[in-house]
This record gives sequence, C-alpha cells and structure tokens, in this order.
Amino acid sequence: MTRLVFLGPPGAGKGTQARLLAAELHVPQIATGDMLREAVAAQTALGLEARRYMDAGALVPDDVVVGLIAERLAQPDARRGFILDGFPRTLAQAEGLERLLKDLGQGLDRVIFFSVSEPELLRRLTGRRVCPTCGSTFHLAFAPPKAGDRCDRCGSALVQRKDDREETVRARLAVYLTQTVPLLDYYRDRHLLSTVSGEGDVAAVGRAIRNLVGRPA
Repeated sequence: MTRLVFLGPPGAGKGTQARLLAAELHVPQIATGDMLREAVAAQTALGLEARRYMDAGALVPDDVVVGLIAERLAQPDARRGFILDGFPRTLAQAEGLERLLKDLGQGLDRVIFFSVSEPELLRRLTGRRVCPTCGSTFHLAFAPPKAGDRCDRCGSALVQRKDDREETVRARLAVYLTQTVPLLDYYRDRHLLSTVSGEGDVAAVGRAIRNLVGRPA
C-alpha cells in the first residue's frame, strides 16, 4: 500500500507524475479540482456546500475540502493507497488530513516536493496560446504553432488568456509561497518530506520519484 502527497508550485509537473505513478501502482490520483467537480456533479452534501462557495467565486473552506477528501478516501479504489496531487494546500488542511488518516488507522508514506525555479515556472505557465475560433491550444516552448502566432488548424490569430499572463502567474505563485511553503517545514518535522527536481524530462523526474518510493525502474 502506498500513500503519497505531491507538493509543488503550479506548473511543477505534479499532475503528470501523479497520473503516471498512480496508473503503475493501481491507486487513484486525487487532485483537489477534480475531486471538487466530482462531488458537485454527484450532488453530495459536501459537494453542494462546496458549490455555494465556487459559484460565489470564493475559496472553498479548509474543513469542507478535508471533508471531501474523507469522502474520496472512503471509496473502494483508495483502499490500496492513493496519491494526493496538490493537497493539502494549507497548514489547516495538513492538520485535518493528519487527523483524518489517524482516525482511519493510516499514515502517509512520503511527501514529495517538486522543486522548480521561478524562471522555469514562468516559462511553462505563460507559454500557452489559444485559438479563439476553434479552441486549439499551443505552447510556445512545448507545442509551438507552425505558423508563428497563428493557429495551425484554422489560421486565426492566437491569444494569451488572462490566466496565462505573467502578472497573473506571479500572483498565483505568490499565493503558493504564502500558503503552501510552510507545509514543507510541517512535513520535514515529521520526517516525511523528500525533494525532487521538477526540471528534468518527464522520464527522469519519474525515475527519481520511483527511487524515493522504493520502486526503481
């Protein structure tokens, strides 16, 4: 059984690595955003409560998020373990998770922090371009359009969404630093924290993670 938490800033590659390792281990990848959407769609009591905040454009309170995690971990596919992708985000969530797992007679095996420099994060997060006509998505570094600033499919001029602009990305990273970085000390004090560089290619980062969790390639 493997119970892991993947922490790191937006754009660090947590989701990609969590998805690959979860498939290999046959455990669920539990990402907060996906979990919220699933609970809202299922119209659970906590899902409906979360929706009230989401519809108002407000952050879902920590206790509601932890309650949703409790519901998710109670599902059969989580009995063999899980990978929490980007959760917890705050100390309150980390403390709630610790209480939840203690009540279940479980504990985390490891918390893996993805370390990526700010310039690299900005390159990853600001490089997306979208076609307003057909919806095609490109990335200046990883999947650039063939025709410069125009869509390969329909020829329309590509645009950069507000969420992908540098000032917006910097604001997201600032929130991350304020809320999430204190978690590193929290898990370091509990001797659970390990760090991997998120700046290698996908395969290299994956090998580093597998070595940490005792599944070397």
